Amino acid sequence: MNAPSFFTRVIGAGALCLGLATGVLAQSAFSPAITVNDQIITYYEIEQRSLLMTLMNAPGDVRKEARDRLIEERLQVAEAHFRGIRPSEEGVMSGIAEFAGRAGLEPDELIKALEKEGIAEETLRDFIYSGMAWRGLVQSRYGRSVQITEPEIDRAIASNTGAGGLNVLLSEIVMAVTPQNAAQVRALANQLASITTATEFESAAKQYSQAATKDEGGKLDWLSITKLPAEIRPSIMALGPNEVTQPIQLPNAIALFQMRGKSEGATSAPRYSAIDYAVLRLPGGRTAENLELTRDIAGRIDTCDDLFGEARVFPAEYLTREALEPSKIPRDISLELAKLDANEVSTALTQTASTGQQQMLMLMLCGRTAELGEEISREEVAAILRNQRLQSFARGYLAQLRSDAKITEAK
Repeated sequence: MNAPSFFTRVIGAGALCLGLATGVLAQSAFSPAITVNDQIITYYEIEQRSLLMTLMNAPGDVRKEARDRLIEERLQVAEAHFRGIRPSEEGVMSGIAEFAGRAGLEPDELIKALEKEGIAEETLRDFIYSGMAWRGLVQSRYGRSVQITEPEIDRAIASNTGAGGLNVLLSEIVMAVTPQNAAQVRALANQLASITTATEFESAAKQYSQAATKDEGGKLDWLSITKLPAEIRPSIMALGPNEVTQPIQLPNAIALFQMRGKSEGATSAPRYSAIDYAVLRLPGGRTAENLELTRDIAGRIDTCDDLFGEARVFPAEYLTREALEPSKIPRDISLELAKLDANEVSTALTQTASTGQQQMLMLMLCGRTAELGEEISREEVAAILRNQRLQSFARGYLAQLRSDAKITEAK
């Protein structure tokens, strides 16, 4: 992915700049807009961060979000410096390189691309520096106190394998990824992962999600955690109320999940050695014609065997049926199958064929074979639990800093 394609300004950015410029004319760009304790945030910094967040496809009111983030970063960096935490120049450059790599760019290419959009290198450096300082402070302050016990790992693994009969109530955001939008979608997903309320997540799902649950704010029904792909279960299981996973990479999309509730079943949930499913791939993608066709087919069939009768009018390669180990099923298909009972149908997924043509998938769950004996890494589960707990400490720490701070905005 080249720099221009990634950093092409989204529609509305020009209007944003105009609005910012109008507000700044009455003030010097470098005069104080906000005072945080004894530190200054200028109008220029707010404009710069707004532009950066716009290019990152940040959700919501970008200018308000920029002000809030800058206030928080002032508090975070001041506290980190007070505690003796100062990221090195080498660390900052490494952080810039990692950030650039997400867009498929070298650091110099990233900086030049940002400068073309009117964003100074110092704006990027401040953004990277504050994040590193805060992570270092949280690790230094709470790292030793976050001890994950063996019984906690045992309970997590029991939930992961179904031994604890754990059911989860989730909301989802699923965003399609193409070579042209990959960097923007990743940046947006990273922003959405910081959501802390059900209302915010529901609003973001309606605005950004491309899953079938979009109109319901991403809300899924109760499901057993054993129906989810094994590799994402620890991340789901570690969530507290309203917490959101880090972005989860799917073959053609990125997904995030928010925890709305957990429930221990009266009996253990089954584990599965194989999932039997059929896929009818219709060329043309998610068109009105394909949606009508799949509704008609779904109304005439009761089982996967019936689907084969309906598919006789199509080329043989359009329909496949497989019974695979859960770990062998593509993650996007696996996640969609988790929502289905036997002989239920989903038309939520699309796919790009090897020819480059879009296909719509009519996915049907034929059945599940119980008794899965899978290996789960205790180290992986412990790391996920530890990171989740550190994030919880970090949120509380920042809330206390903000509560104690004196924040004054210019009239």
